[in-house]
Amino acid sequence: MVQKDPRREAFWYRRTFQVTGSLPTVAMLKVGKAMFGTRVILNGQVIGDHLPSFTPGWFDVRPALRGGENEVMIRVGADRDALGAGLPNGFDYEKTRYIPGIFDSVELILSGTPHLIAVQVAPELPNRAVRVQTRLGNAGEPISTRLGFTVREAKSGKIISQQESGEISLAKGADQTSVVLIALPGFHAWSPEDPFLYSLEVSTAADRLETRFGMRSFQFDPTTKRAVLNGKPYFMRGSNITLYRFFEDTECGTLPWDTNWVRLLHRRIKQMHWNCLRYCIGFPPEAWYRIADEEGILIQDEFPIWYGGPGWSKWPEGLRSGELMLEYTEWMRDRWNHPSVVIWDASNETSSPETGIAVQKVRGLDLSHRPWDNSYGAPRVAGDVFESHPYHFQNPKYKLANLASEDPVPQGNALRNPGDSPAVINEYGWLWLNRDGTPTTLTQNLYQNLLGTNSTTAQRRHLYARYLAAETEFWRSHRQAAAVMHFTTLGYSRSNGQTSDHWLNVAKLEWEPEFLKYVRDAFSPVSVMIDDWSETYEAGKPHEFTLVLLNDESHDWNGKLRLRLLSGDRTVVEQKLKGNIPAFGRTTLKATIPLPANCGACQLEAALTMSGGDVHSLRDFSLVPAVTGSDHP
Repeated sequence: MVQKDPRREAFWYRRTFQVTGSLPTVAMLKVGKAMFGTRVILNGQVIGDHLPSFTPGWFDVRPALRGGENEVMIRVGADRDALGAGLPNGFDYEKTRYIPGIFDSVELILSGTPHLIAVQVAPELPNRAVRVQTRLGNAGEPISTRLGFTVREAKSGKIISQQESGEISLAKGADQTSVVLIALPGFHAWSPEDPFLYSLEVSTAADRLETRFGMRSFQFDPTTKRAVLNGKPYFMRGSNITLYRFFEDTECGTLPWDTNWVRLLHRRIKQMHWNCLRYCIGFPPEAWYRIADEEGILIQDEFPIWYGGPGWSKWPEGLRSGELMLEYTEWMRDRWNHPSVVIWDASNETSSPETGIAVQKVRGLDLSHRPWDNSYGAPRVAGDVFESHPYHFQNPKYKLANLASEDPVPQGNALRNPGDSPAVINEYGWLWLNRDGTPTTLTQNLYQNLLGTNSTTAQRRHLYARYLAAETEFWRSHRQAAAVMHFTTLGYSRSNGQTSDHWLNVAKLEWEPEFLKYVRDAFSPVSVMIDDWSETYEAGKPHEFTLVLLNDESHDWNGKLRLRLLSGDRTVVEQKLKGNIPAFGRTTLKATIPLPANCGACQLEAALTMSGGDVHSLRDFSLVPAVTGSDHP
């Protein structure tokens, strides 16, 4: 795990800026995120250090600030070793370079006093109100002040509510917190389908702070083990983004800081019928969260810790819950007003008591009471997440037909799933191909077993898409997982890499066509699964196929279902059925298909007729000679 840059100990940033007029009473410099460790020097004076790499560093630069030109220098460590053993350093089994530097905004915040240090907004939908927690400071002599609160529609600017607090007395050097409840009787709820945003302005006579929020509630029901959004069941369908791995990709460049590209990326997410993402093993720049708020995507926000489970883990010596508590607190304070952020994720695939201890210490800071994912640690309270990574194809000899005998209760954790917590599948598959269609180092044996030694790029891409679609149908159809999230939408592609994503053109965000064609249907809110997995059936005999119809939406679905048996491009048998699926429901249908007497390759296609285009489920199999005297399977 040692990673020392042999050429240097640090990198430096330098910028000059002008301060006109009288000097403000309060001057804070915020460094959004920087790897690995930050030191700020203003006008030759060392202001201070902030070692954490993934949370904001706040620096009081007022003592060194001067009128006219100022010079700020920021030093960052050149490698992970700059942090020492007692801090999270972003270790990742798949990364090779660990690029240091500032990767989020740097802001200079000037104000008078009394000044606003932080504001937390917690929607309370049953009360038709928002609870606002304001942290207020005083850098001057003792004073009394009032807080003003103005709520607007974020897009139109229309004022929805205005109110003022009572008199607040502040001693010299005070740092105190007040809480108010602001009524919003006719509020417009936020959801991925309707991401309506409000802005809140909090002000004193000397300062003003503005933040955005959405009126939404989110939790996991401990009884149903399903997500509940704004009081209704909500089925989470999504994927992952491993941005810190993408930082090392040859196609990365400045794309993560191009807001047009980032917005298009999130729109591509929604194109796949996905409503959620895990920002995996690392936090993106703040702009990504603003875009997720605006585009309507639920975020599982994962702290960049990945040290593995029993047998392959090595927890860093010296990293303890106290440090995690401090960094978790900084993380939460920077993120908790975003309606998109719905799950705090303490780590990835990691077994350590330290994360669980830290989670318990900081949980109460979040007035919205978001659930936590404690990775390979036991969930701590009712409604917390059981993290599941059920990688069937990790076994290179695994075949799709094996799904017929699989346990529909998600496992894929160092701990056995006891079934008492909501299961979030945020990784599955193990079918990765590099962007050029070659297998990764983890899937070479798999594709050789499935397709032979001379498979083509087209064959591999087709198999990947079809198998991933079928496995997605499997996990969704049994309703044992509160979330099904594929891995991964954005990562890297290199010849010696382990995983990859699905882009043909990263800069233009062009999907690999087979993936888009087949996997998109598997994630449709209203979908169908052929729940038959055999590779062979007996020719000349009828077979009863099982069809599972899903409806993730809040209204009943009634429509048509077409079932076709194909031999090449020729339709051998076609049946038309009617489907009725209750809201948030699941329906099972049976259909008997007379299989032709001729042996050979066939495909069964089930298609729901939808206004936006048919939604398909496909199964390939071979018809083989009937066994004399046997019943059909």
